[in-house]
Amino acid sequence: MIRVQREDFDIGAEIGALCAGNHRIGGIASFLGVVRDEAGGEAIEGMTLEHYSGMTEKELTRIEAEARRRWPLEACLIIHRYGRLEPGERIVLVVTASGHRGAALEACHFLIDWLKTKAPFWKLEETRRGEKWVDARGADDAAAARWVREPDKAAE
Repeated sequence: MIRVQREDFDIGAEIGALCAGNHRIGGIASFLGVVRDEAGGEAIEGMTLEHYSGMTEKELTRIEAEARRRWPLEACLIIHRYGRLEPGERIVLVVTASGHRGAALEACHFLIDWLKTKAPFWKLEETRRGEKWVDARGADDAAAARWVREPDKAAE
């Protein structure tokens, strides 16, 4: 399930609704991203997240489908907010549920790494010195690269 929204969300309610009545679930993993009050040694007063409606949901759906191909997930949820947010506010929630904890944990980690590098969101940070767009980080690309699969030699 994918949601891109301006509104905040209730983590417990979201996890409860996602997993309600599914007794095949043995492990639930989650990640919550929040706005920091500092980046690169500079105080952050706020952040605006922008996206292209339609394109963003399509890419998030593609990323979720890839996680479902790789791991036996019973349920999956991605909520990503947009608009102006202040330090401490929630940005993103990823929840994965599977029969076993390993699949849930790995899928959650994969989703976060790929969302960070492949989802079309842009961040504008507000500081005392003005606004600045957040550049992509090499560390994020390296984290996402670990999930790239080698071509299947048997298929050649």
